[in-house]
Amino acid sequence: MSNSAAINLDRLAAQHAQNVIKNTKGSDVENTVTKALGILQEDGVYACFLYLLAKEKENGKAVVKEMLNLLEKLGFGWNSPMKNGEVDLSSDTVLNHIINNVTHDLQSLLLTKETLEQMLIYARYGAKACQEEQEEKKKDEQEGHT
Repeated sequence: MSNSAAINLDRLAAQHAQNVIKNTKGSDVENTVTKALGILQEDGVYACFLYLLAKEKENGKAVVKEMLNLLEKLGFGWNSPMKNGEVDLSSDTVLNHIINNVTHDLQSLLLTKETLEQMLIYARYGAKACQEEQEEKKKDEQEGHT
C-alpha cells in the first residue's frame, strides 16, 4: 500500500456496493449477494469468486466486476485482468488472477476478505432497501388506481 494517503476501506466498500446495486438486475440481487457473502465468510475469497462465476450468471458477473474494481483500489497493485480494453470476466482469467495475486500474501488476503465482506454486506442492505422501495411504489400505484 502506498504511504501517500490512507485508504478509507469503509468508503471504498460502500461505493462499490452502490455500483453492485446499480449494475445488477431484478430481485435476485439480494439473494446473489447474500449467498456470495456466506461463501466468502465460510470458504474464502477464491471460493466466493468461483461461486459467483459458476452459479450466478448475469448478476454474478456484475458482482465479480465490482469486487475486482475494489481489489484494484486497495493499493496492492492488483490491476483487474483486461482483454480488449475491458475487464476480462472469463472464469479462468479471474480465478488465475485471484490465485496469482490476491491469495499470495496472507496479510493482504485477510484485509481483502474483510473489505469484500463489508462491500457485500452494504450491497445486501442496498438491495433490500431498493426492493422495499419498489414494493412501496407498487403499493402506492395500486392504491391510486382503485
